[in-house]
Amino acid sequence: MRYTLFGKSGLRVSELCLGTMTFGTEWALGADYATSKEVFDAYTEAGGNFIDTANRYTEGTSERWLGEFTASDRDHFVIATKYTLQDRMNDPNFSGNHRKNLMRSVRESLKRLQTDYIDLLWLHMWDFTTPVDEVLRGLDDLISRGMVHYIGISDTPAWIVSQANTLAELRGWTAFTGLQVEYSLLQRTPERDLLPMAKAFEMTVTPWGALGGGALTGKYLRGEQGRVPEQSLRRNDRSTAIAQEVVSIADEIGVAPAQIAIAWTRQKQQSVVPIIGARRAEQIRDTLGVLSLTLSSEHIERLNSISAIEPGFPHDFLVSDGVKGAIGNTQDSIITLRK
Repeated sequence: MRYTLFGKSGLRVSELCLGTMTFGTEWALGADYATSKEVFDAYTEAGGNFIDTANRYTEGTSERWLGEFTASDRDHFVIATKYTLQDRMNDPNFSGNHRKNLMRSVRESLKRLQTDYIDLLWLHMWDFTTPVDEVLRGLDDLISRGMVHYIGISDTPAWIVSQANTLAELRGWTAFTGLQVEYSLLQRTPERDLLPMAKAFEMTVTPWGALGGGALTGKYLRGEQGRVPEQSLRRNDRSTAIAQEVVSIADEIGVAPAQIAIAWTRQKQQSVVPIIGARRAEQIRDTLGVLSLTLSSEHIERLNSISAIEPGFPHDFLVSDGVKGAIGNTQDSIITLRK
């Protein structure tokens, strides 16, 4: 395992992040204590130090077990957790992005994690009710107190993240250094605005769902059943064609399809640290094989072609020949010179 700097910071994180939503059986899709520890050990023995959880994962079990697993060498690990999602049903102040829930949620996460600080705190999802400046000031206060070291933002529109980081720079507050979004060969829409925005602000992107809920491992091609309904993003004609191409390339190279799907997310012209997870230790060991895999330009092109999406307005409009001609038709040469 090699390491990379997280966003525009000096924080060193491993090139793959371990997702722990499967730590616990409360959601009927996870692993028991012993198996979760095996997954954790397989990841850390490979050199991994970056671990992702959340206040709501498996009703808090994920954080509790992670706290136990890391207690003997806490400062070695970079623990990332999240706030926003509800901890008490039908109580308006036990969820959301506002200061009251932020402070409450972080205090509870610290207890479950058996630690006095969180390395990276993610805002989990945008609630569209809390002012951006309230969010930033609350997060900055936590950093000033030493309770949180870095902050990131997940599942939020690009314009809000841009507003937040610009406001943080103006006010002298801590800005978001990471962006967490769903991103895979099946879900490429973040390429329209979210990924370019992250690159412009020098944020590290930590994609979740890189395997498309398992679809990109080829499990549905093999006739396996899953929880995802037919005709969803992960189980339709397009996803089937993409999964078939992933499996074909995996067979050509002699690796697992999961490695192909994750390698594709990594080989971008910006900072990307995929989140990987597993319900069994052999799955995580199999996935870790991606560390020694580099896809050829031919394979990247095949995957890009089969999974291509329309850029949408205004992107396709602005690169059309007519529009480029109308504004001088010199953009390509200017961009080349800047590179």
